Amino acid sequence: MDISAVIPLLNEKESLPELRSRIDKTMAAEGLSYEIIFIDDGSTDGSWDVIADFAKADPRIHGIRFRRNYGKSAALYCGFERAQGDIVVTMDADLQDAPEEIPAMRRMILDEGYDLVSGWKKHRKDNALTKNLPSKLYNATARRVTGIKLHDMNCGLKAYRKEVIKSIEVYGEMHRYIPYLAKNAGYTKIGEMPVHHEKRKYGKSKFGMNRFVNGVLDLQSLWFLSSFGKKPMHFFGTSGLLMFLIGFVMTVWIIVAKLVHQANGVRFRAVTDQPLFYLALLTLVLGVMLFLAGFIGEMIARSSAERNNYNIKEEL
Repeated sequence: MDISAVIPLLNEKESLPELRSRIDKTMAAEGLSYEIIFIDDGSTDGSWDVIADFAKADPRIHGIRFRRNYGKSAALYCGFERAQGDIVVTMDADLQDAPEEIPAMRRMILDEGYDLVSGWKKHRKDNALTKNLPSKLYNATARRVTGIKLHDMNCGLKAYRKEVIKSIEVYGEMHRYIPYLAKNAGYTKIGEMPVHHEKRKYGKSKFGMNRFVNGVLDLQSLWFLSSFGKKPMHFFGTSGLLMFLIGFVMTVWIIVAKLVHQANGVRFRAVTDQPLFYLALLTLVLGVMLFLAGFIGEMIARSSAERNNYNIKEEL
């Protein structure tokens, strides 16, 4: 099979017939074999009834229905598990992503050797203040942290080699960082293609301003896990040792200063009367706690069932 289209949705009943029709026409024009996997993330507007009617009439259409809203990452995870196409495409169901872009993204993967191609909504049709500006700031931060030079990390329209989506696990809210997950799994040839962006025709956006705050926090978590997930002592141990040494030096300084003043007959304050003493004590305690956190993290990592999971590219 050439293409698997994985489409998560929440209350998009009105847009589904047009989306399905446009995918059908695009695939037919290119002569591609395909399947469409709709994942209903707890819709309450009758979206599932539309998907069920599609599936009865066309064996290429499949549906997954959640009992409640779990989020886009959960929907993509289930869709990726079921996808069988050589190229897997993700897109939103709100018609803001154009299915007509799929063949060009597929050609970039097959002809130019990309592992993943991400869409770039170069000319967005969203509100400039509530979406465009926060999106630019978010993407600038993501480029800085991940080292992946994408203008639109969170664009819903992406294409992947099947082996990429079978090698990563999307969870929590990590759908925003699938390119980073792919990079950490060893798929480093990541491309970008400007795509057409339409205004929403039906319904309303499911995303609020809080997604940008959550996005930054998720990025920090992902960066930490990818950098220190299997070697927590490298982070906590180093930080703890550094803090302990700082506290130790401060403590020695206070004691030596007192002894020098005492030997020279100079008036001095008791060690426990000095704020620096309590700061040094706090630093020593924090240093020990961080070191112990690293040690416990290292023990957990060594006991993990995935400690020796490696993505092997080739064997002879």
